Amino acid sequence: MGSFPGHVLPGTLFLLVGIWHTWCSIERYVSNPKSFRVRVWNPIPGFDGKLKYLELYVITIGSFIDMCIELLYSTHLKWFVNGMLNPGHMNNFEHGGMLLMFFIFGLIALLSEKTSYLPLPDGALCLIASTAFCAEYFLFYFHSTTHQGLEGYYHLILVILIGLCIFSTVAGALTPTSFPVDLFNGIVITLQGLWFYQTAFTLYGPMMPNGCWLKADQIACRSKESEIRGELLANFQLFSQVLGVLVATIGAYCFAHSVNSHTDLRSTQTPEDG
Repeated sequence: MGSFPGHVLPGTLFLLVGIWHTWCSIERYVSNPKSFRVRVWNPIPGFDGKLKYLELYVITIGSFIDMCIELLYSTHLKWFVNGMLNPGHMNNFEHGGMLLMFFIFGLIALLSEKTSYLPLPDGALCLIASTAFCAEYFLFYFHSTTHQGLEGYYHLILVILIGLCIFSTVAGALTPTSFPVDLFNGIVITLQGLWFYQTAFTLYGPMMPNGCWLKADQIACRSKESEIRGELLANFQLFSQVLGVLVATIGAYCFAHSVNSHTDLRSTQTPEDG
C-alpha cells in the first residue's frame, strides 16, 4: 500500500524532468532543425558551471533522497527479522531498488558529462535510462503488495505510461535525429509525473470516488458498480491530462517558433517530401 507523500515526491521529480525535456526538445528543434539530436538530458543554456547540469542533479539527488526515505526512514532501520529481510517492509525495499536505478543513471550521466573517466554517447545514456524505467516497470507490474480493485486500475495505467517511457527512450537511442521520438519521451515522462499526482489525490487524498474509501491500508468500494465508476473516472482523468499536455505542448511549440521566427522549418524538407 502506498501513501500520499510516497506518490507526490516521485511525481514531482518526473513532472519537473518531463516538462523541462519537452520544452528543450521543442526549443532545440525550432532553433536548428537540421542539427537536431535526441538528448536523454538537457543542460541549462547560458551556464557553464554546476547549474548547467541542474537536471542531472535533480534526478540524482532527488532519487537519492527518496531512496533514503524508503530504506532508512520508512523502515526505521529494521531491515532484518530473524536473519531474513523484514517482510513488513518489502514494499520499501522494492521502491528503494527502483530509485537506486535512477540514482545510478544520474550518477553515470554526471560522470560522462563532467569527467573523462566514462565518456558515453547520448545513445548509450538513453539505454541506461531505459534500464531505470524497466526497473520501475517491473516494480509496479510484479508488486509485492499485489494491487487490486480500484487501486490496481490506477497502477495499471501507471504501468502503461512507464512502458511508453521505456519505448520512447530506447527509440531515442535507435533514431538519434528524430524530433517526434524526443518530444514523445518528454510528453510521456510528464504524463507519468501527473499520474503519480492523480493517484495520490484520488486514492490517498480528497478525490476518492463516491462509494469507495481507504480502509486498513486498502481501497474498498461499496459495490462492483462503485468500483467501475471509479475506473471510468480514472479514464476521464487520464484523457484530461493527455489533452492538457498536448495543448500545452502545441502552445510551447507556437511560442518557441514565434521567438525563433527566422527559422524556416519547411527548409528541412527534401524535394521528395514536396
